[in-house]
Amino acid sequence: MLRGILPLDEREEHVMKAILVGLGYAGYNWYKRLKAQGLLGAVVETNLSMKEKMEGDPYPFYTSLEEALEREKADFLLNVTSPAAHTAINLMAFERKLPVLCEKPISFDYEEAVDVVERAMQGGIPFMIAENYRRFPYIRRLKQLIDDGSIGRLASIDIRFHRYHHIQRNYTVSLLDDIGVHHFDMIRYLSGAEGERITANMYNPLNGWTEPGAVLSAEAWIQMEGGIRATYSGTITSRGASTPWCGQLRIEGSEGALELVDQVIYLHREGQTEVYSDHSSVEVTDALAEFLNALRERREPESSGRDYLLTQALVRDAKLSSAKGQWLDVTRPRVSQRVTQT
Repeated sequence: MLRGILPLDEREEHVMKAILVGLGYAGYNWYKRLKAQGLLGAVVETNLSMKEKMEGDPYPFYTSLEEALEREKADFLLNVTSPAAHTAINLMAFERKLPVLCEKPISFDYEEAVDVVERAMQGGIPFMIAENYRRFPYIRRLKQLIDDGSIGRLASIDIRFHRYHHIQRNYTVSLLDDIGVHHFDMIRYLSGAEGERITANMYNPLNGWTEPGAVLSAEAWIQMEGGIRATYSGTITSRGASTPWCGQLRIEGSEGALELVDQVIYLHREGQTEVYSDHSSVEVTDALAEFLNALRERREPESSGRDYLLTQALVRDAKLSSAKGQWLDVTRPRVSQRVTQT
């Protein structure tokens, strides 16, 4: 059951309005969602021709974010621009103490991402990354089963991801930056533990395609807190049957195992197997609802910028490990601890 934002009459709040920045493929999907929920305040897009997508809708349209911020009264900003533009957009919002929900990545440059999060934390400005794989109902069900002790003490998590995903981008494709970051986030979410050491191998297989600088496949081994081990194998060049975007998962514990296969969960314990295929009873919010509920409840949201850095650190160190050919200690980003909203 997808639980949306709590009714406004229960929260005694006005209807929040967003400035949507970016009206490309992903931005237009967000446009439709905000419009349907009555949350859209204004649109910013530097490409004037994109305005045609609005089909005459009466929302203010700007080609300048600065002008939009000066003229519009908004409650938050939704950043759906290309990754190279994320930082400039986020910082402009922070200067005006405006909460931001940003598509990943914060920045492909890890140190720049840390600086952006530091700016948000120092200003007490809510900042969340739209990390959505952990919000799938079957992933939430897995988390419930683990936390309820269904397989005893957690020992290992294995994720296998295989798809053919060759699309045009305005930046060089990297499996871990584009998709694997979601899988690493699931490892952290499901285990409730942080990475301590990592080794990885990133490569382009023979069945891949030629793209300068691209990295199409990766394998990683992670030592997590508490002795938990995580393994990952992913590729976007597979010609075989595709896994779901979250991949196929096997989670081993001291008293059983869990498997996620094509969104169906199998619980193996004491020689018996229980099957969970209906996840409609799982209470879960999408990223937008989580962000708005966190604003109203004045708390730090799941996959806040600060939390996302811990996932991005795994990606960063996986790439460094592959380049160096050795195990590395996982980076722990240092940012302010302030979370109080302005």
